[in-house]
Amino acid sequence: MGIYLSSPKTDKLLEDGENDKLKFGLASMQGWRASMEDAHAAYPNLDASTAFFGVYDGHGGDEVAKFCAKYLHQQFLRHEAYSAGELSTSIQKSFLRMDELMRSIGSRKELASLTDSDKVKDVVEGLWSPRSSENKGKTTDWPSKEEGLSDYNGPTSGCTACVAIIQNNQLLVANAGDSRCVLSRKGQAHDLSRDHKPDLEVEKDRILKAGGYIQCGRVNGSLNLARAIGDMELKQNKTLPAERQIVTANPDIKTVELCADDDFLVLACDGIWDCMSSQQLVDFVKDNLNNENKLSVVCQKVLDRCLAPSSGGEGCDNMTMILVQFKKNLERDAPTSTKEQPTPSNKQSESSLGAAGESGSN
Repeated sequence: MGIYLSSPKTDKLLEDGENDKLKFGLASMQGWRASMEDAHAAYPNLDASTAFFGVYDGHGGDEVAKFCAKYLHQQFLRHEAYSAGELSTSIQKSFLRMDELMRSIGSRKELASLTDSDKVKDVVEGLWSPRSSENKGKTTDWPSKEEGLSDYNGPTSGCTACVAIIQNNQLLVANAGDSRCVLSRKGQAHDLSRDHKPDLEVEKDRILKAGGYIQCGRVNGSLNLARAIGDMELKQNKTLPAERQIVTANPDIKTVELCADDDFLVLACDGIWDCMSSQQLVDFVKDNLNNENKLSVVCQKVLDRCLAPSSGGEGCDNMTMILVQFKKNLERDAPTSTKEQPTPSNKQSESSLGAAGESGSN
């Protein structure tokens, strides 16, 4: 079949949910690609005080994206830093923990099970969410205990990870890769993540110091991302910590204090951002929210808007989008000077990028 299908697969996985502070909708579509490698996680009630949303865009296979969709939020919730209220530490360690788990004893079997088509068929073949797998709860039996590293180096496939965590009035965004999170505040798009491309100076510096190179905009001539979970062949320097490998899973983390001016939040893979700028998407969503209350339908319209009429080029990638809308009847504290405020988006301008990563940089 090659990289593209003869006609796009436009069936979509749709999901809606809510808690007392927000509601969400999501849509996911295979599109023109020969396989679906996106996965996602949406837990409006991860626990009594926390909502968790994540988009995972796979490359070279779907197993790492599905692994993250199944386990990353669990690791975040279980980490001792979470109990201590240190959300940034907990999510950073959880990103890096994914790579550790995928090199542990039993990981090969687990990864193979996630890409087994008999186990991941949903209402629509090829679309997957952790809620539709055999393990429907937030916790699973694997790994049942701390497992040592095996002689398996881990998967050569990988995925981006863009996660939004909402606890009380605090919004925390962690990102590794080129999926993106955007906040609409009074209709203005604010990028809460930056796209980790190899030509960014901070990424280029790490890549070269770790013994890698950049060719045609790709790390070692192959990967067009500078940060990702998985891709273990680019993380083999035994003398360097995980944060300083050629490609790292170490996320940029940004924390924002939510206020009454905040309209909604969007997390989406690059299949969306290749077709629309942050502000274009915010405008499109805002217009559609005037006539549509079901957020998954708004996401569906975005996917249809971005789908290319023919194969090749922009609009032909897998597409996943999560839309989170804040309920206006809640009273929120006004933004305080102790919390970083988002910088308006300008097509990933230097000013927006410069404010996006407050921790996790190399």
